[in-house]
Amino acid sequence: MFNKILIANRGEIASRIIRTCKKLGIQSVAVYSEPDADSPFVSEADESYPLGGTRVHESYLNIDKILEIAKEAGVEAIHPGYGLLSENGDFANRIEQVGITFIGPSPEVMSKMGSKVEARQTMKDAGVPVIPGTESAVADVDEAKKAAEEIGYPVMLKASSGGGGIGMQIVHDDEELAKAFESNSKRAQMFFGDGTMFLEKKIVDPHHVEIQVLADQEGNTIHLFERECSIQRRHQKVVEEAPSPFISEETRNKMGNAAVKAAKAIGYKNAGTIEFLVDEGQNFYFLEMNTRLQVEHPVTEEITGFDLVHEQLRIANGDSLRYKQEELTMHGHAIEVRVYAEDPKTFYPAPGQMTNLELPQGDSIRHEVGVHKESMVSPFYDPMIAKCITWAETRDEAIENMIYALENYTIEGIKTNIPMLLDVLKHDAFKQGNTNTHFIQSYLKEEAK
Repeated sequence: MFNKILIANRGEIASRIIRTCKKLGIQSVAVYSEPDADSPFVSEADESYPLGGTRVHESYLNIDKILEIAKEAGVEAIHPGYGLLSENGDFANRIEQVGITFIGPSPEVMSKMGSKVEARQTMKDAGVPVIPGTESAVADVDEAKKAAEEIGYPVMLKASSGGGGIGMQIVHDDEELAKAFESNSKRAQMFFGDGTMFLEKKIVDPHHVEIQVLADQEGNTIHLFERECSIQRRHQKVVEEAPSPFISEETRNKMGNAAVKAAKAIGYKNAGTIEFLVDEGQNFYFLEMNTRLQVEHPVTEEITGFDLVHEQLRIANGDSLRYKQEELTMHGHAIEVRVYAEDPKTFYPAPGQMTNLELPQGDSIRHEVGVHKESMVSPFYDPMIAKCITWAETRDEAIENMIYALENYTIEGIKTNIPMLLDVLKHDAFKQGNTNTHFIQSYLKEEAK
């Protein structure tokens, strides 16, 4: 196993990776920006190096500086976490060029799956169901209108590169499409350096269900079942659970097999996630592949007993998978919520100075935290304060455990989304498993009127 690794990330995911490193006796190296100098992960690591700067392009996206520190620290591998450079093929390629191991898939696979158009065609060729849409990026508004007419409104306009809901918008007619195309293309160019767009048929009231996969260097591939990630705001997940309360055992098996087929089709290595949209008839369609660890990976860990970071390290080290598909089982139910510094009514970030933070404790409660009780939630980064995960034998008990946990959080000095999260968890529709991607708009917004 590696003796020393660098974590090219920040916050709770950096702390999460450091925890597994300590368990395995691996030395960890943290890098940090100026606003993060006092963050917990900096002191938790065995060694920490300043990147300088405040904004991400000055610090966590500074590939040259990160590689300079990696060489100085003498690390054997780099873990990218999620977000930031985690799906940057150029970063992975440059790591390999200097003789350091990238803990993730190959740069070629990452680049292929990073292009939504290419990923879609690859899955289609592999026999994985895809949503009807354009086969390539559309050049301009006129071409987009022709494509929308063939597909049929409503359609989802998407950036060819990137993710996180940036450059994405539902449009219902030509007029909406013309306005959305120009604005979203500009945003995509600004965030991803690629302003090209493509169109997909909008699946009405879908469930967002994803399959966790693991693949070793020898091509052995397994899935660790599914996560239901339908509760979203601004196309970003806020509540996730495993297993899904919606899909049947038959659909679970079909989706798991499709995810394994997809991973094998591209020669995937390490941990990844195949995301699907599932309609009310339980027909499922490939959405995208995340070539990294997911924010919501803890719910899979809770129902399978796997440490996914440990598995990532083993695979990157050349070790074979320890289990075959038929040996894997699920136990109980797990729910994760993302606690953000944001206005619970508008969902806009609300960074600021925390004056107190007290986390509820219990055998069924797990926290992943990137701050301490007097942290400044910076306006420069994602305003997530913590992830709270609960587990129980049944879904109803897991929900009750989460409600207890959220009602016993103490966060002072800033606004948080905890009131909204409680509204979701206490809603009859959620308890019944009606968790499609329009849940917040359909239920909470209507009740707020």
